[in-house]
Amino acid sequence: MELKSLYREILNEHNINPSHKAEMANPSITLQGINPSCGDNITLFLKTEGGKITEGSFTGSGCAISQASVDMMLDLIIGQDESVALHLAENFMAMIKGTATQEQIEELDEAGALQDISHMPARVKCAVLGWRTMSEMLTSGTQTGTGTAEHCETN
Repeated sequence: MELKSLYREILNEHNINPSHKAEMANPSITLQGINPSCGDNITLFLKTEGGKITEGSFTGSGCAISQASVDMMLDLIIGQDESVALHLAENFMAMIKGTATQEQIEELDEAGALQDISHMPARVKCAVLGWRTMSEMLTSGTQTGTGTAEHCETN
């Protein structure tokens, strides 16, 4: 199977059959991420305990890239320490900017399928929405509550 075809298949599978798309009861942190330029929006729910992400889910609507990206992200970060999740987010951002090493991309597992998004500036905001929302959640200094974040920037 051609590599680009495989990447499309991964993207489609996460968009059509997301593993983590559901509202969560009693999350530790909830944050809504919005991309006002295209209308993508997600609400990300995380349960954390002792600095570890124990559960995660999302709701929302948007293009296939935004929805698949957040689902792939949750596959990677559930069960990880918050510091590992933030490290993976840094790797993802570097990949989208075109500056990631092959090792960094490999750490992203299936999310590495979004590597070609770096060549599509209009789609970058879609791909990073979930990752920026998660990073903001974990670095905001609050471990409870809700909020809204607008993510418009492309870098």
